[in-house]
Amino acid sequence: MTDALDLRDHRDVGGDLANRPSAALTDPPDEARRLARLFSRTAAELDRTGAFPKANIEALSAAGLLNLVGGHDQGGYGADLTMARKVISEIARGEPSTALIVAMHFINHASIRLSKRWPEHLARRLVLEGLRGPALINALQVEPEAGSPSYGTLPRSIARRTETGWRLTGHKKFATGCEGLSWFVVLAVTDEPLPRIGSFVVSHLSPGIGIDKTWDTVGMRATGSHDVIFHDVVVPLDDVLDLAPASEGIRRDAQQTAWFMLLIGAVYQGIARAARDDVLSFASSFRPGDLREPLSSLPRIQDELGAIEILLVSNERLLNSVARDFDDGHPVGPDSGIVRHAVIENAIRAVDLALMIAGNAGLSRNSALERHHRNVICGRTHAPTGPLVRAAAAKSAIATITQAASP
Repeated sequence: MTDALDLRDHRDVGGDLANRPSAALTDPPDEARRLARLFSRTAAELDRTGAFPKANIEALSAAGLLNLVGGHDQGGYGADLTMARKVISEIARGEPSTALIVAMHFINHASIRLSKRWPEHLARRLVLEGLRGPALINALQVEPEAGSPSYGTLPRSIARRTETGWRLTGHKKFATGCEGLSWFVVLAVTDEPLPRIGSFVVSHLSPGIGIDKTWDTVGMRATGSHDVIFHDVVVPLDDVLDLAPASEGIRRDAQQTAWFMLLIGAVYQGIARAARDDVLSFASSFRPGDLREPLSSLPRIQDELGAIEILLVSNERLLNSVARDFDDGHPVGPDSGIVRHAVIENAIRAVDLALMIAGNAGLSRNSALERHHRNVICGRTHAPTGPLVRAAAAKSAIATITQAASP
């Protein structure tokens, strides 16, 4: 696969594509790389303030990159998972919080395009709005009391059915990019005699939505993953996905899961690549003490730089392999989660090595390496976390051995 997209002419979906990208997006990774260099100039300030990266999002929208994953018939570019993950990694090299916000947006656009979960009227409305400007989407699932649904718990958020629509009340945590979202996809349980569970699609313009600014972490600070509180928010009866008996538990879309796992991994691969770039620049220019040659000339430093390269090349191969399998129609099953876990651990190790090479200079608040380190360790917090992934892998391996030993 090459980086160039086979772009068709946009079809007029609704007669209003006046704000479509003015130039053809022929090389999305290259465009993302160009913008990422600009984003890197303000990354330290975004890290300091934790402000929503509005200018970055607007630049990505103007370039057409926010519509990268949308279907051709909906006015998008129809990019596959291989392309999308490359773009996310490039953005993350410049400013990873922006990349994570866009990754969540891509995951939902992929679901709209590839699955049958989305009602046609809703899919058209969300995609068309995105063609007119930034219209970010994210799914909100984690709650203060119920935690992450990856642990099998049902949400406490309640959708009460009325004659005119649903009335949604609930409290969600870790809502990445919530200050800039146009659409919230909110996991909730109905109040019906036989409760159902589903995802309710809520416009940010709906009355009754509040943001509690609780996000104040050591890394990925500009994601603005605050709490969002819904109080008796009106949702049209048809603006809901996957309604099914709550007794059956939460349904997972295999396609969306693969996109989620690989794009999250791509964010942290991008952070590690930025750290690699910075430590190479440092080691190639710094001459400690009486050393006549730069630090990079020392065999020990070369060994550590080589270890970083091996980790990052391995990550690229892992991400590309699973993405291409998915794009070619091969089932990837749990491999996407396993690969994400391995990529994040490799990325953390790569940044650790970069800090070892830089020493005290890398720990300075004036050093980008210090920021990369705080950002990359946040990869371990994404559900399903490492212990869940390893436990599932162990159970699968044990089951395989047990079945093979059965008469």
